[in-house]
Amino acid sequence: MLTAFFRTLVLYLFIILALRVMGKRQVGELEPSELVSAILISNLSAVPMQDMGIPLLHGVIPIIVIFSLEMMFSAITAASPRAKSILSGKVSAVIKNGQIDQTELARLRINVMELMEALRQKDVFDPTTVGCAYLEPNGELSVQMLASQRPVTAAQMQIDTAQEPELYTTIVAHGRVMSANLKSCGRDENWLKKTLESRGITTPADVYLMVLDNQGGIILLPREDFSGKQG
Repeated sequence: MLTAFFRTLVLYLFIILALRVMGKRQVGELEPSELVSAILISNLSAVPMQDMGIPLLHGVIPIIVIFSLEMMFSAITAASPRAKSILSGKVSAVIKNGQIDQTELARLRINVMELMEALRQKDVFDPTTVGCAYLEPNGELSVQMLASQRPVTAAQMQIDTAQEPELYTTIVAHGRVMSANLKSCGRDENWLKKTLESRGITTPADVYLMVLDNQGGIILLPREDFSGKQG
C-alpha cells in the first residue's frame, strides 16, 4: 500500500512539473501537438500506477521523452512559421465582410450550425454584421465586427479617462494578506491596519476581499460572519 502511494505521488508531482513547464494553456486552448502530449502523458502515467510489477522508471522515461519532444517542437514552431503551420495548422477566415465562406467551412468540415453556435458564444447573432471571423489553430473563433457595428470607444468620444482606475490589485483574500501585492502598491502593514480600523475592522482575518486600484480606491468586502460595522 505504501509503495502504491509513493509511486502515485511521484508520478503525480512529475506530471504536474512537466505540464507546468510546458505552459499555462487551458484545455480548450491547446494546440494539436500539446493535446496529444497531454493525453499520452496521462495514459502512460496510469500504467505504472495500476501495475506494481512495472518499474516506476518505465513510466517516467516515456513521459520525459514526450515532454522533451513537445519542448523541441515548441522551439521549432517558434522559430519557423512554416513548421508551426504544419504541426498546428493555419488560421482560416470563415467570414469576410459579412459573407460566410461556405467553401472554407466545407474544407474544415464545419457546418453552419456549429459556426452560428461559436458566434453566439461571442454575443454575435447576425453573421452579416461580422467584418471578419477567423478559426484559430486551437479551435477558437476570433471575431471582428464591421466598423459600423463596433462599440464607440472613449477615444472616439474624446472622453478623458486619465482619472479612471486601470489596475486592480488584491490586498486581502479570505482573511489572508497578500504581502507581495501590498508591497508592490507601495503600502505596508501599518497602512493596512489603519485602513481597516477606519472601516471598523480590527484584523485582516475579518476581510473576505480587499482590492486596491491605481487611483487609491478601495473595494472592501467583510466576511459574512463578521459582526462589526461596515464603513
